[in-house]
Amino acid sequence: MAFRGPEVWLWRWRRNPLKRRSDTVEAWVVLGAWLLTVVAGVLAGWTVAGGVEGVMARERLEWRPTAALVTQQAPRLRPGDTDPAGDGSGRGVAQGTDTLRVWAKVRWTAADGSAHTGQARVPSGSAPGTRVTVWTDPDGRLVARPATVRQAHTRALLIGGLAGMSAAAVPLAGSRVLRGRLERRRLDRWDAEWARFDPLWGRKTW
Repeated sequence: MAFRGPEVWLWRWRRNPLKRRSDTVEAWVVLGAWLLTVVAGVLAGWTVAGGVEGVMARERLEWRPTAALVTQQAPRLRPGDTDPAGDGSGRGVAQGTDTLRVWAKVRWTAADGSAHTGQARVPSGSAPGTRVTVWTDPDGRLVARPATVRQAHTRALLIGGLAGMSAAAVPLAGSRVLRGRLERRRLDRWDAEWARFDPLWGRKTW
């Protein structure tokens, strides 16, 4: 494959008697699209990633571990069990680092003294009255365990990267549409010129 140097890449920017006005317009469209792609992608990714990390940082500050009591007998499972519900769905099993956990009803008291009940994951086989730890928000509602600093950073990078790519795709798609219209316009003008001069070229001179 032949190497294409700058003189090929930048042909639309060089003076050329054959260069059309649409070629110049397309050159500016391409340049503007790439600039917008970089700027939009970086800004969107940076903004979203910062927002995600900010939300997770507030969660680490506001969400607190709360003591709760199991109010119903939790299913007892053995390693390898995947169907505590008994309906073939495999719902309710969570493999922890040291024990299997299942969903069970628990009761806890919020910081304002109000009583709450809900479903939380507890160690397999927990009996009513067993003390477990759940995580709650400032309103006393059950929440998941907040992400660590490292987890939050990783999630922010992933979500920010996806947001950046999505934002960058907008100017790229717009430039392709505009360049397609320019190309159709050039083809229409070419057809018009061809229809004008073809009869002259096809005329016999002998």
